[in-house]
Amino acid sequence: MSTIQLTFPDGTVKEFPQGITALEVAKSIGPRLASDALVAKVDGRVVDLSSRIESSSPIQFVTSSSPEGLEVYRHSSAHLLAAAVLELFPDAHPGIGPPTETGFFYDFFREKPFTEDDLKKIEDEMRE
Repeated sequence: MSTIQLTFPDGTVKEFPQGITALEVAKSIGPRLASDALVAKVDGRVVDLSSRIESSSPIQFVTSSSPEGLEVYRHSSAHLLAAAVLELFPDAHPGIGPPTETGFFYDFFREKPFTEDDLKKIEDEMRE
């Protein structure tokens, strides 16, 4: 099997099997990083943790403790919100749903406004 070399932000270079996932690389460093990582930057491109790394590259992990990681988290949360709403309320039509500096939101168009009970159901669906 071919190997690749990954260069970490501190300049450390490690050898891995070609096709290893970003998550597997994070796990090789430690369980805390594997748990905290939201995405990886491989050759400067943001990739999800299930992405396979096929060539030698610089690699960096992004966690929610960084501004970039917080934006990724908020962006993903907005998509999760939209998926939960559409699962529970197929009559809802999504509008825009960007992350903001303080969180995220999603606009939905629906004839009947959401109730407090609806919001609880949406939260529960998002947690599943």
